[in-house]
Amino acid sequence: MSEVRTDLIEKYPYIVIEGPIGCGKTTLARKLADKYEVNLLLENAEANPFLSRFYQDAPRYALPTQLFFLFQRVNQIRDMNQRDMFAQCTIADFFLEKDLIFARLNLDHEEYALYHQMYQHLQLQATKPDLVIYLQTPVEALAERIMQRNISYEQDIPQEYLTRLANAYSEFFHQYDSSPLLIVNNEKLNIANDDASLDLLIARILQIRGQREYFNPNFE
Repeated sequence: MSEVRTDLIEKYPYIVIEGPIGCGKTTLARKLADKYEVNLLLENAEANPFLSRFYQDAPRYALPTQLFFLFQRVNQIRDMNQRDMFAQCTIADFFLEKDLIFARLNLDHEEYALYHQMYQHLQLQATKPDLVIYLQTPVEALAERIMQRNISYEQDIPQEYLTRLANAYSEFFHQYDSSPLLIVNNEKLNIANDDASLDLLIARILQIRGQREYFNPNFE
């Protein structure tokens, strides 16, 4: 095992990659997990039977969509805990707290009250990340990446919703202090196709010393 790999695992046994739809969090999680041969925990959006209907009729399907995701994520995390997989390094493309971002954005007052009662009970089962990486991405880049990956139900996402979602993420992470946080300007990082971008990000992760830091890569 290389010294760099040892440093990464010892310092951050549980890493979460977060950001709005299309930011590339799953790609980055896969790349890091493959590179360091560690556990990978992925959100399974395709399993949610309400998601495609939500993008077509949000007021009607917001609550069942949100509750499905909540219980899905809790069950995934519980399974990982039971198998003691957090004893090794784990990299995930979601954490339980993200549910609050979508719930506040999509649920009305009464629905949110019901949802929040469930969330408060269930969140106690979640393991605290050793590092959260937030991929802050402009709305135009999100829309372009969503179009390029061509998932059918995502083509119905309105630009206005992407804007509100990106703003909600920014507000959430502006106040987030539960784990060390690296905020990455993700506009020009091409993690999917450029190994140099991945190496640059890894080098920046290993330089983290504080509770909240920023990475604004310059490719000029």
